[in-house]
Amino acid sequence: MAHTTHTWHLLRAGTLSLDGGSMFGLIPRVVWSKAVVPDALHRITVSHNCLLLAAADGRRILIEAGSGNKLDAKMRGVFALGDRTILDAIGEVAPIGQVRHVVVSHLHFDHAGGLTRRSHENEEPHWIDPVNGLGVLRSFGSAEIIVQRRERDDAMANKSVMTRTYLRDNLEPLQAYFRTVDSPLPFPEGYSPGRDELPATCLDERMTQVLPGIFVFRVPGHTWGQQAILFTDDRGRTVVFTPDVMPTVNHVGPAYSLAYDVEPYTTMMTKRWFLAEAARRDWLLILDHELGHPCVRVRPDGKGWYTLVPYAE
Repeated sequence: MAHTTHTWHLLRAGTLSLDGGSMFGLIPRVVWSKAVVPDALHRITVSHNCLLLAAADGRRILIEAGSGNKLDAKMRGVFALGDRTILDAIGEVAPIGQVRHVVVSHLHFDHAGGLTRRSHENEEPHWIDPVNGLGVLRSFGSAEIIVQRRERDDAMANKSVMTRTYLRDNLEPLQAYFRTVDSPLPFPEGYSPGRDELPATCLDERMTQVLPGIFVFRVPGHTWGQQAILFTDDRGRTVVFTPDVMPTVNHVGPAYSLAYDVEPYTTMMTKRWFLAEAARRDWLLILDHELGHPCVRVRPDGKGWYTLVPYAE
């Protein structure tokens, strides 16, 4: 692997509220509500966690983009979205125009919505929604958007268990700016591994270097094309941005998958090998939706599984 290192900032791009039962799938409410208390509408609050990386040559790379500001008032109320977006978060640490590359784990609205924004009255939109007339601008101009090819294709075909998560205003303005990669799957297409089975291939063989020192690898289950992002920082730590295979610290258990997952069993299998790699390689994980402390290490729990340890500087 390349030895290019990056400095990074954790960006908090606002919060959203999601149905608690959907966030914990088949785990009963009497169990999950001991760890997180839902509101009166049975929702739990989670964070839009993103990363801003800086390379030695000054390039800025964004990982993840949050929900953005384009949802209408009704849907903003459903998800209890505030006004803060990824643009606010970036603007606090660096000029937005320095972002030349964006790597997204997958293209659901709460991860890719911030890639575009509403246009103002005095701005010429890059795309106009033919249904509602909403003018949309690319948030990062001509920056390339790096995603797995399977994810891009599924997003365009709206292959999801949710009816409104791959949204046209997050996709159409970016068609010419997607750079897709085809990282190998952990298990062969169509193969159903046993519950305790690990991939036969080495993870290093399944990684794709997308920028100097930045690698992606497939973590399927939530979507078929979901990817994690790995890099080495300027302190020598291997940092892995962890998407919805384990969105919060309360999802570390093998069966703690989301009702939104296209394949919950695949999520469980992915989580098994992912946690094994994280413990063995001493990764510093950044969890994409953790509201509290999203930076964690993984350690064996002595009972055949793993526990998450908050990382202290």
